Amino acid sequence: MVHGRALEPDRGYLLSEAASLSPETRAFLARLGIETPGNEALWLEALTHGSFGGPRDYERLEFLGDRVLGLAIADWLYEQGDETEGKLSQRLNALVSRQMCARQARAIGLAAHIRLGKQARDDGGTDSDNILGDVMEALLGASFVTRGFEPTRALVRTIWADAVSGRVGHHKHPKSALQEWAAGNRRKMPEYEIIDRSGPDHAAVFTVRVSVGNVGEAEASGPSKQEAEKRAAAAFMEKFA
Repeated sequence: MVHGRALEPDRGYLLSEAASLSPETRAFLARLGIETPGNEALWLEALTHGSFGGPRDYERLEFLGDRVLGLAIADWLYEQGDETEGKLSQRLNALVSRQMCARQARAIGLAAHIRLGKQARDDGGTDSDNILGDVMEALLGASFVTRGFEPTRALVRTIWADAVSGRVGHHKHPKSALQEWAAGNRRKMPEYEIIDRSGPDHAAVFTVRVSVGNVGEAEASGPSKQEAEKRAAAAFMEKFA
């Protein structure tokens, strides 16, 4: 990539001379504004999980796409106003997280075009945050290699429009906020403990206690350990911070 121009296709990326996209995947890319994919084998690589078999999977393109996404979002946030570096970093981290990438992958219908091995598919791979997030980034990597940064930035701005215009990343996660509060007030780090678990496996309720030495504790319940910890941290901040 030089001065916004796409690099010449690297033949090392080719899966095979005969590799080609299905009509459904071509239509999917066209809906994203990618009317002429170019190196089709590269796009197939971006959509191929390691379980599918073959010489290439999406990991290299995911590595590249992760950096392209970070730059595209950072540029967008910088352009929007004069928030501090800390606020910009907070929003950036939320907008490029694995969960956010998976959410955007679901929104555009990416799962139907991922090439998975039978076992990975049977195990629910098409709804895995890890796989969906990785392939979303790999898709951006393929766009960068074949089309350059400017079209890829435009693609990011289309897919991430609602997230960036909404409240994503404006508020810190309660656990992060509590940890920073404890550090800033020279307190011990928060400690979380599951004190109760009730209900059947498909509708379990967890109760968590969070405590900070020489300050106090708070409890909260939720449908998962992570959600209960989040709610307990929020309750602690409301009570003591």
